[in-house]
Amino acid sequence: MKTAYILDACRTPGGKAHRGASAIPPDDLAAVVIRALLERTGIDPARIEDVILGCAFPEAEQGMNVARIAALKAGLPVTVPAQTVNRFCASGLQAIATAANGSSPAGPTASWLAVPNR
Repeated sequence: MKTAYILDACRTPGGKAHRGASAIPPDDLAAVVIRALLERTGIDPARIEDVILGCAFPEAEQGMNVARIAALKAGLPVTVPAQTVNRFCASGLQAIATAANGSSPAGPTASWLAVPNR
């Protein structure tokens, strides 16, 4: 892909640690956003070439490759690759920059609610 496009924006609701949304796993929240963007834009999931999600703390429930797990939970074909980008507080911005350099769609996913207490 030579050009990346931002066709729409969508985000999960904010919340406070250990209340409300903390019971929802981060990959489930990200999957909701991916499904919403697919519905709103009408894009055929098979045409997506890459999923790039920024995650400030890729550990605990949002560890491993949360982007891949979210993409599969959102119903994207297994042939669609996904990557999780970590630049701490700049993870969302880095995901967009990565997409601008040759991939699509991108955005942040970081559930502060799932980061272990230290």
